[in-house]
Amino acid sequence: MKITPHAQTPVATSRRALLRASVATAAVSTVAGSALIAGAGSAAATTATSRTKRPTTPAAALAELSAGNRRWRTFNQQHPNESRAVRHELVSGQAPFALILGCIDSRVPPELVFDQGLGDLMTVRSAGEVLDEAVLGSVAYGVLELGIPLVLVLGHQSCGAVAAAVHAEETGESLPAHIQYIADQIKPAIDHSQEGDARVDATVSAQVNLVRSRLAAEPDLAAKVAAGELQIAGARYELNTQLVHRIS
Repeated sequence: MKITPHAQTPVATSRRALLRASVATAAVSTVAGSALIAGAGSAAATTATSRTKRPTTPAAALAELSAGNRRWRTFNQQHPNESRAVRHELVSGQAPFALILGCIDSRVPPELVFDQGLGDLMTVRSAGEVLDEAVLGSVAYGVLELGIPLVLVLGHQSCGAVAAAVHAEETGESLPAHIQYIADQIKPAIDHSQEGDARVDATVSAQVNLVRSRLAAEPDLAAKVAAGELQIAGARYELNTQLVHRIS
């Protein structure tokens, strides 16, 4: 995009660019990664649409997410659980098998990237997967009230919120309104061992690990983990390959 010099100041230009949904300079990730569950393939995918086979353990939930992501990235989506019968069934209640805590980025909708349908996933989304009381309460509700066995913190390549936090720290520039709160929450995860685009990319993964560790330290969630009833995992989505892979 061309920017006319006399129309905008350099500060306004950089701020506007960093607050967009993507960061062009970080468009290609160097992380190769592997699937959430190695070897999860077509066998798992053939049973993915049955609501009677809802995963009830952390391992089974991860396997189902991995199978769904495989369908997504190979353009073999099944779009499960959207029928009239399923919609009628869900009126009486829900039993999602995983909770995805992800970013608000419009390119990473969990139900699509994991090829899941109505009633399959509980999704909680905030910019940069930032935690606050509302997010924590939402995660706790899914685990403690609905018995969800898996919480997956999902970051993604070219995260604009992370890029804005890195830029704000490097320049000392204040971000507008409540966006500064997001940057402040991401700041502890900034990877100072890297420079430039690599710092943004490394911070995406570091933020996932930081959020995952904070969730794991919550007493009620930690008790579920200790009992083997819950797993809190971290992963990231690569926009250029559509692969979701574990990072913690």
